[in-house]
Amino acid sequence: MEKVSTVEGRAIPFGRKNVDTDLIIPARWLKTTSREGLGEGAFEAVRTSDPENIFDSEEFAGAPILVAGDNFGCGSSREHAAWALLDLGIRAVIAPSFSDIFAGNAFKNGILTVALPQEQVTRLLEVAATDPITIDLEAQSVTTPFQDRFTFEIDPFRKHCLLEGLDEVGLTLTRDEVISRYEKRLAADKPWLARGTGIAA
Repeated sequence: MEKVSTVEGRAIPFGRKNVDTDLIIPARWLKTTSREGLGEGAFEAVRTSDPENIFDSEEFAGAPILVAGDNFGCGSSREHAAWALLDLGIRAVIAPSFSDIFAGNAFKNGILTVALPQEQVTRLLEVAATDPITIDLEAQSVTTPFQDRFTFEIDPFRKHCLLEGLDEVGLTLTRDEVISRYEKRLAADKPWLARGTGIAA
C-alpha cells in the first residue's frame, strides 16, 4: 500500500448524496479478482447517461480527490468500489459522511476518507470547479488557494497506517522479529508441531 501524507491537485466536484457502491462500480464488474481496469467501470451509469459527465472531462483527468455528498459508499460491502476509485486515480474522498463499511474498505486500500460538515463540503465543491485542493493528513487539514482551512478528525491508528503505507500484511511484517522468535521457541518446546514447516528449533 502506498503511503498517504499529502494529497493535492484537482478534485472532482461530484457532490451527489447517497452514492452507493453499485453506482461506484456496477455488479457486472465484480467477476474479476484483479484490481486493475476497474476504473473503466467506475461511475459507469453516470458516464453512459451523460456524455459530458465530470468523470470523463479532460479538466479533471487524473484528479486525486473526489468531493462527494452525504452518505457516500452506502449499499453493499463490495471492496471493488475502493479498487475502482484507486484505478480511477482517486487517493482521497471528501464528504459529510461515509458508510462505515466503505470507509473501512477505503482505508484498507490506502484511500483517505475525510468527513467535513456540509457547509465546508459545499465550499470545497465551489473551489474544486476551478482550483486545486490540498489535504494534509499529518496536520489533518484541507486547504484551498483562497485561504480556506478546514480540519478533520481521523482515527489515530488509521492515520498511522496511511502515513506509513501499512496494510494488514504490512502491519504483520512489522512484527516479523517477534513472530520468528515465537516460532523458534515453539519449535524447541513442541518439535512435533514444527515438523514439515521448515522451522528449526
